[in-house]
Amino acid sequence: MSSMTGGELLLKTLKLEDVRTIFGVLDGSYNAWLAKLEEYGIDYVCPRHEAAAAHMAEAYARTTGAPAVVFGGIGPGASNMLSGVISAWAEGVPLIALSGQRRRNIIYPPRGDNFQTAPLLDLFKPVTKWQAGLRDLRRLPELVRKAFRIALSGRPGPVYIEIPEDLMRGEIDAALVTDLWSPHSYRVDRLGPGQPEAIRRAAAMLMEASRPTLHAGAGVLWAEAWDEFLALGEYVGATFTTSLTARGVVPEEHPRYFHTLNRDALEQMRQDADVALVVGSRLGELDGWGRPPVWGTETATIQIDADPAHIGLNRPVEVAIVGDARAALQALLEEVKALGGPKSPPDMRAYDEMTASWRKELAEAKALPGEGVNPGAMIETVRNIYPADAILVQDGGNTSLWFASYAPILRPRTYLYSAHFGFLGTGLPYAIGAKFAQPDRDVVLVTGDGAFGFHLQELETAARHQLPITVVVACDAGWGMERSSQLVAQVGRFVETEHAPTDYAGLARAFGWEGVRVSRLEDLGSALEAARTSQKPTLIEVTIDPQANLAPPGALIFASMVYRAED
Repeated sequence: MSSMTGGELLLKTLKLEDVRTIFGVLDGSYNAWLAKLEEYGIDYVCPRHEAAAAHMAEAYARTTGAPAVVFGGIGPGASNMLSGVISAWAEGVPLIALSGQRRRNIIYPPRGDNFQTAPLLDLFKPVTKWQAGLRDLRRLPELVRKAFRIALSGRPGPVYIEIPEDLMRGEIDAALVTDLWSPHSYRVDRLGPGQPEAIRRAAAMLMEASRPTLHAGAGVLWAEAWDEFLALGEYVGATFTTSLTARGVVPEEHPRYFHTLNRDALEQMRQDADVALVVGSRLGELDGWGRPPVWGTETATIQIDADPAHIGLNRPVEVAIVGDARAALQALLEEVKALGGPKSPPDMRAYDEMTASWRKELAEAKALPGEGVNPGAMIETVRNIYPADAILVQDGGNTSLWFASYAPILRPRTYLYSAHFGFLGTGLPYAIGAKFAQPDRDVVLVTGDGAFGFHLQELETAARHQLPITVVVACDAGWGMERSSQLVAQVGRFVETEHAPTDYAGLARAFGWEGVRVSRLEDLGSALEAARTSQKPTLIEVTIDPQANLAPPGALIFASMVYRAED
């Protein structure tokens, strides 16, 4: 009789799920499956920190649309991984988080003072959709199936399984493993379009509306419904908005797209709208909760979501459609076409004037004279160098506000940012994970020097794997957003906002990267072009104007969105 280790059985189950890459810091408990990776055609990436491993896996999932796997070691490894898993929980990403655990006869009943032992299931419970501890090796395929099913159901999210080391290293008779099932045999890939009557009512509302508007959340990305979303909006003559996470669902140069920070035009458009179709979004805090003044009180609302718990969560709806976003939009488009049309778009002149005023403010902000490179001009230069399908990664405090204003997103799944959690330091791991997922695409990260310090050791990971990503570090030698915050709060002086002088370009070279320092805007374009053509990991340290960085465009809007006293 042939036998296999628990580690090999785990690889078998992951292979059935079409897992191609595992992220995780090495641990002795992995040895049972490390030797079998090549046999199963699965790559393994070992970063320098478990939190970074989880961020890499999150980016991998977000740029492929498929679940990703991260592995944490026993005790401290899993504990470190937790701070990365919470990001996937906040962003709604299907992350399969696995970890080792001490032997079953040690963890239960607990003896006290055990080495590297922690209540991992309790730790992961608040930030995962489901968590389980393997206690019988025969049930490993069942637990993995349940993990993938739950991670992908409703709003996606992370799940967690701990695997004791005696089971990982233990052996099982292969004849006892009879339930290795392929995904199509145990889970529904996609929901249907929803209730036909609701589809018909929604179609009638959209066709009768004089000023319809469509809003996309991240659910449109997970359903790969961007073509259908745009086609429906074009047919009914709608305006478009997206959540911050869903940027790129509508190309942001579209004449009827309203940027989140183009607040005057956006709020006026929504006040004027008589029907709003919300797809794959709960209308959360950064969407103004779906309430005034960001949304109109008289606007009739249609909502499409895969999770019935999200329907009417923050805004009452006239029509609720529970279904797959892509299937629902396809059915809705067919229904509106049967009713007539296509419809003409609304008169955009008043909104265009407001948008022109907003763009004038942006142009003025990036043209202000100062010491060092203007951050807005820096971001604009980066965007102009890279093609529409490049993956743009955003990180930092004030740097992120500049990025949001000056880097239009032109394609779906080309934008990575911790939009819901505002998690500093995700940038470099995100960029690395994205490059593993999309090796033929340009990947560029723009980050602040504060955020970059969280995971700068992952420069070594990128160098080791020869990943040709470009990192632009906006350097003002301090915590830029906290300087702004302390000024507004009239603290009286900057408290711990300053950094010691740091040679980031030299640091990158020490890790095996190309490292360049730029202090003039006219030198940035050539540095970026050289980075693209070199096909080497390149860090460009840009000395930005610290005075300009105190007041990025959109700062007051962001503050009003997040820090409303009445909420």
